[in-house]
Amino acid sequence: MKEFEQLTDTVVIQKIIGGEITLFEILIRRNNPFLYKTGRAYNYNHQDTQDLMQDTFLDAYTHLSKFEHRSSFKTWIIKIMQNNCHKKQQKFSFKNERPDDINDKSIPMFSGQQHNDTNKIVLNRELNFVIEEVLKQVPADYRLVFSLREMNGLSVKETAETLDISEANVKTRLNRAKSMLRKEIENSYKVEEIYEFNLIYCDAVVKYVMDKIKAGHLQIIT
Repeated sequence: MKEFEQLTDTVVIQKIIGGEITLFEILIRRNNPFLYKTGRAYNYNHQDTQDLMQDTFLDAYTHLSKFEHRSSFKTWIIKIMQNNCHKKQQKFSFKNERPDDINDKSIPMFSGQQHNDTNKIVLNRELNFVIEEVLKQVPADYRLVFSLREMNGLSVKETAETLDISEANVKTRLNRAKSMLRKEIENSYKVEEIYEFNLIYCDAVVKYVMDKIKAGHLQIIT
C-alpha cells in the first residue's frame, strides 16, 4: 500500500474505479480526520461520529464514479458527511448574515503559534474535553465554518462550496466564531489538540469499511 501513498486522489480514484478496490483504504486514511472533526462539530459523540464516518465512506465508495473532480475529493466527501449528519439530526438550517466586519486577510486562528509548554501537553486530554465543551456553546452554523476552516484547513472557497454559502458569509461566520472562542482557546491550544482521531480509531474505520467492500456487499454505481 505504501507505494501508492504518493498518488493524487484523482489517480487513486481512477485506479479504484478500474478495479483496484483495496486502494480505497488510502482515501479513508487521508480523510478520516476531516470527517471526524465534521461529525464532532455537529455535536455528535465519538461513537456516533465514527458510525457516521463509516456510512459516509461507504456512500462515497458506491458513488465514486459520480465524483466529477470539479472540487477536491476532500470537499466532496465532507459534504456527504454533512448530509449524513443532517439526516441524523433531522433538523438543521442556515441563516443568512450580512457580510459585515469581514477581514479578507484573516488567517487561521492557530497558524504560526508554538505551544511547547510541557504542562499543556500533559493535560492534552483535559484540554480536548474543554475545547469540545466550549465549541458546543457556539451556534452550529458558526461552529461548522470554524471546524472546516480552522481544524480541517479548507480554504474560504472550499468552505463556501461545502456549506453552499457565499465566501462573504464564510468570512463573516469565521470572524464571529473566532470572537466567541478566542478568549477561551487562542492562548492555550494548538490545532492538533482539538478533536483527536488517533491511529487506533482510524484503523477501526478502515477495517469496517474495507471488510464491507471486500465482501462484495457494495458495488460502485456506474
